[in-house]
Amino acid sequence: MFGRKLLIDLGTGTISEERFKEQELVDFVGGRGLGVKILSDTTDPSINPLNPNNPLIITVGPLTGIAPLSGRHSIVAKSPLTGTIFDSSGGGHFGRALRYAEIGVLIITGASVDPVYIAIDDESVEIKDASHLWGLNVRKTTDELKKSGRVACIGRGGERLVRISSIMNDYVHTCGRGGLGAVMGSKHLKAITVRGTTKPSPADPEGFEIAKAEAMRLLRASPVLKGLNTYGTSVLVNLMNYMQIMPTGNFNQTYFEEAEHLSGEEIRERYDLKNHACANCFVACKHSDGETGLEIPEYETIWAFGPDNNNSDIGTIIEANHECNDYGIDTISTGSTIACHSEIIGEKIPAEEIPEIVKSIGEKNGIGAKLSDGSRIYAASHNQPNLSMTAKGLEFPGYDPRGVLGQALGYATSNRGGCHLRAYMVSPEIIGKPKLIDRTTLRGKAGLINIFQNFSAATDTLILCRFTSFALSEEECASLLSAATGHNYTSEEFLLTGERIWNMERLYNLKAGITERDDTLPKRFFKNEKGIKHEEFLKTIQEYYHYRGWNNQGIPRIEKLEELKIPPIYR
Repeated sequence: MFGRKLLIDLGTGTISEERFKEQELVDFVGGRGLGVKILSDTTDPSINPLNPNNPLIITVGPLTGIAPLSGRHSIVAKSPLTGTIFDSSGGGHFGRALRYAEIGVLIITGASVDPVYIAIDDESVEIKDASHLWGLNVRKTTDELKKSGRVACIGRGGERLVRISSIMNDYVHTCGRGGLGAVMGSKHLKAITVRGTTKPSPADPEGFEIAKAEAMRLLRASPVLKGLNTYGTSVLVNLMNYMQIMPTGNFNQTYFEEAEHLSGEEIRERYDLKNHACANCFVACKHSDGETGLEIPEYETIWAFGPDNNNSDIGTIIEANHECNDYGIDTISTGSTIACHSEIIGEKIPAEEIPEIVKSIGEKNGIGAKLSDGSRIYAASHNQPNLSMTAKGLEFPGYDPRGVLGQALGYATSNRGGCHLRAYMVSPEIIGKPKLIDRTTLRGKAGLINIFQNFSAATDTLILCRFTSFALSEEECASLLSAATGHNYTSEEFLLTGERIWNMERLYNLKAGITERDDTLPKRFFKNEKGIKHEEFLKTIQEYYHYRGWNNQGIPRIEKLEELKIPPIYR
């Protein structure tokens, strides 16, 4: 059994349950897919994201807690940062606890007058007073509640409706992007605690063990995953800099002279690293400093507070990361917005000031009040919108699109904005997984990006860590899913599930006013001889629409929606 569909209305204080429809689970599986379906069913896409009727949907998948690298959960809502449909996935142990409490989906609507938290203990579900917690940051909130189970919460950033705020769990794990912490804060919901004791069983235990063993064999053989255990994602610093796709100074340059001081290799030499793993994971890619206990930042965070701000001081980057985690704000958007601010004022931000600016964003005071809505709104307020390095309002991660043209296409067409995880084209274009392809051309990328986007959407329904894609294909994923659910999925049907989700997201965004005009990049990336050729890029966007089965305006054709079994109500 997948679990319960739990509905909590914070406005009325009512708690209820609904049964899943069997076809709903077959078509949308769980995780991101089920969240997208429920959001599409329950909201008008034109809704203000901070309206109490914008639901916060927390989901797990049929593989959560039983498959390798499955300790994840998804949170879906309309984003206050981008205005798009948005899902964010978090690791740690919170997702497995939800699954063990036999909850498949938690739908939170309404807004409480006073601060509250939700306490789940197996079958017991209560809405409790959180007045004593309001005003606390993530670490103290988690300390107060951890005896009740696994904790997901917001910090002061979410309380203050910072548009780049996150929902944190297990202290340092985060559903980081898109400002979903502000959605939680707008409901006066401080935290959710979960204790679950019922381990789920797959529909076909014997078949699942066979599929699981094959998946483990491939995962353990992956050299990429072995590297992540040793260095974490900071192993990418030297590689991305060497390939000259390291965005530097708000994407003005693509190479950072002092990058080696921030590399995974340098960090391992300098710090006494301790490994930490999410639930059901042997990779243990997270690290902390054995002396201070502070988390060692991941690649994106190192880049955002480092090269993007012309900063080579790893100490201040670790401190900035710690403050982001404690205030509950997104490291990528925070660092990128500070870099945008630096370019607008024409001054480099001193390294020691960066953590202080992070705090001011979390408190929403001083300069932080102006930066707290993200770089798009901040740059527009200075009449310099082109200095915001975003797509659809979401700040880009640490891969310069001028040197990875497939990733450029991925940024522009992503349903949630400037994101590398919708289709990690860095994998084939730089890392060579599944095979190395030419990163300097758009030729052939329109069709390939479709496959990557569909695969990512499908794995986000299971929910598996994105790192599994370095070792597992749609065949292994379909085998695990089939044995877990009892419904036979072919690899083609698995990818079709991802395509269905992608089109549902597109339809939601179109109704929200996000159109083909938003499938683009900032003008900076099309300038001079090193830039992307704009006419070729526009042509490739049209080619992408063709592969998707959409018209020239990026609207899904009726035939495509019928093929995907998407009912007319969503069109």
